[in-house]
Amino acid sequence: MPVRNALEALTLRPTVFLRSAWPWRSLAYLLGGVVLGSATILAVVGLVAAGTVLSVLVIGFAGYVATVLSGIVVARVERRRMRLVDDDELVDPHEPLPAGAGLRAWLHLRLREQATWRELGYAMVSAGVLCWMDALVVAGTAYALAVTLGAPFFISDEPLSTTLQLSLAGIPLTVVMAYPITAWAGARAAMARAILAPRSDGLLVEVTRSRARLVDAFEVERRRIERDLHDGAQQRLVALSMQLGLARLELPPGSPAAESVTAAHDLAKQALTDLRELIRGVHPKVLTDRGLAAAIGEVASTAPLTVDLDLRLPGRLTPAAEVTAYFVVTEALTNVAKHSGADRAVISAWTERDRLIVEVRDDGCGGADPGSGSGLVGLADRVAVLDGTVTLSSPPGGPTLVHVEIPG
Repeated sequence: MPVRNALEALTLRPTVFLRSAWPWRSLAYLLGGVVLGSATILAVVGLVAAGTVLSVLVIGFAGYVATVLSGIVVARVERRRMRLVDDDELVDPHEPLPAGAGLRAWLHLRLREQATWRELGYAMVSAGVLCWMDALVVAGTAYALAVTLGAPFFISDEPLSTTLQLSLAGIPLTVVMAYPITAWAGARAAMARAILAPRSDGLLVEVTRSRARLVDAFEVERRRIERDLHDGAQQRLVALSMQLGLARLELPPGSPAAESVTAAHDLAKQALTDLRELIRGVHPKVLTDRGLAAAIGEVASTAPLTVDLDLRLPGRLTPAAEVTAYFVVTEALTNVAKHSGADRAVISAWTERDRLIVEVRDDGCGGADPGSGSGLVGLADRVAVLDGTVTLSSPPGGPTLVHVEIPG
């Protein structure tokens, strides 16, 4: 998966991380934070001083207003700087200005927006705390490297061999220091995003509820289709197969009519098999009647590879959790059979602190990519509706592990 920000870059293998641009981008981000914080301190002090001096006049109020609005400028610069360590763009939360509006309308609109006050708060935090932390991290790193790498030039009261050893120790130290720099840059950007990002919690809750309602309605429709197919079309195909079988018994063996009826009988049996597979894919009846453990066992028994089961389920779970877990297992086994080249898979399921945990592990070649159309993204979206999580571990060479947690 592509790395989107500095914190995710820390999870890369050391050889990949150290050869990437993330440490340098993080260092540039922190140096920019020092400059931005210093400029903010000077600007705010100047504006407050100007407002205080001119407070006897009406224009003194403009100095205080400019101080408040300076947060907009700082936030705009910060959103651009964040692209160094976070590829997810942070959108501007301000409402667009109506066409033809003047300066007064702009001030009125900005001063009544919550985003303006969040940005002012971020400017104060950045100038009062974050820029000093940036300076401390950068200066501490520079000092540590200067003391070690430059030991032969700065230390004269020690033997040359000692200072050379200290200088050589600075080489691995330089490599190691890339991690705290990147970690602090990622954490700082995350704090900035938490403060500056538009608040849309209510909308997200409503979207999540809407998705849950759609999934519930979809499951009801799936069950209706399964019931209609099972009780209608399947029963008619069973009756047709029986009638053709009886007709075969009445016809002389080897006659043209017997051959035609035999072919029709075979086609009817194949259609019945296909319909049963379709019904199982729409909504397995065994899942409704006997529960998740039995349904997983049925899927494992029809898989084209050896599947071991480790199911520790105390009883029936919520219908939504059972259906979601079932289709997770089905999709995971389908991927194993199609793409992994595995000979064996293991399905584990258990409950822990009111959560259903399902794992599908195989001994295949690994390298599974959710973005390659494997269906894992759709499963993750389905699990997310229930406030669950899907974790994929599939290093090149294997093994592949799909770990799912669903509120049960």
